[in-house]
Amino acid sequence: MDINLEYFKIFYYVAKTGSVTAAAKELHLSQPAVSQALKNFELALGTNVFIRSTKGVKMTQEGQNLYYYVASGYEQILTGMKQYEAAKKLKKGEIRIGASDMTLRFYILPYLEAFCEEYPDIKISVTNAPTPKTLLNLEQGTIDFGVVSTPVEAKEHRMIRKVREIEDIFVTGEKYRQLTNQVLPYSCLREYPYICLEGKTSSRRYVDEFLEKEQVIIKPEFQLATSDMLISFASRGFGIASVVADFAQEALEKGTLYKLKFEKEIPKRQFAIVYDERNPMSLAAQKLMEHMQNEYKQKL
Repeated sequence: MDINLEYFKIFYYVAKTGSVTAAAKELHLSQPAVSQALKNFELALGTNVFIRSTKGVKMTQEGQNLYYYVASGYEQILTGMKQYEAAKKLKKGEIRIGASDMTLRFYILPYLEAFCEEYPDIKISVTNAPTPKTLLNLEQGTIDFGVVSTPVEAKEHRMIRKVREIEDIFVTGEKYRQLTNQVLPYSCLREYPYICLEGKTSSRRYVDEFLEKEQVIIKPEFQLATSDMLISFASRGFGIASVVADFAQEALEKGTLYKLKFEKEIPKRQFAIVYDERNPMSLAAQKLMEHMQNEYKQKL
């Protein structure tokens, strides 16, 4: 049975209001147009769904049975449309972000603060994890997008958008301050206690790969879970730490840490937004991500 779905909508309003005139007003149609649509509907069904009288219309038993299902379905559609309109206007919705400690602290937080102030009804959930775990969460579809530090392996369907430069540096405390008076070869790192992040981070991997190209392989004395711990250990004289400059900035300004100079700088890398184009993203997530990308483009 192939029936114009518009007839079901008209049937719903006539049944709900009990009046062709009232239904026509709700639908912004003329009364004759509604009456003709009902006639066509009943012809297609092969039965009458209304009994007409001077007081309006009353459903037949067949009409009542049909209305039970039509009303349920149509009201679900109306609810869905209200939810969609609310999401479209960012009055409702959710954003799921994956990010490391570093990207949260030195990049994402100001954006989240501004977004929450402008769109207070949007729920934001953040999964805090190192870059490899964030990329796994992205593949599994548990986040809308991630903000990670490069390098990021390029894969089919994985979209990578660079949004800010970061710099890897080596720092030390007062104990080895004398090293700041010279330009050092990377080979000298073998001569002092070396402090770095644990192995399963993009930052650790990036610096290790750079040092390998310089033919320097180092066995760390300390492998720590967070960059804050790197700063603490280096400041207290435990050795030389490999950190992203943002983490060390405050300690460098206070004079509790010192930046070492080398014959060759480590190439800068970036924070990047990553998402999977196969995974549908909420309108709110799209809005936040676009804002982050556009601000970076304006700075270029």
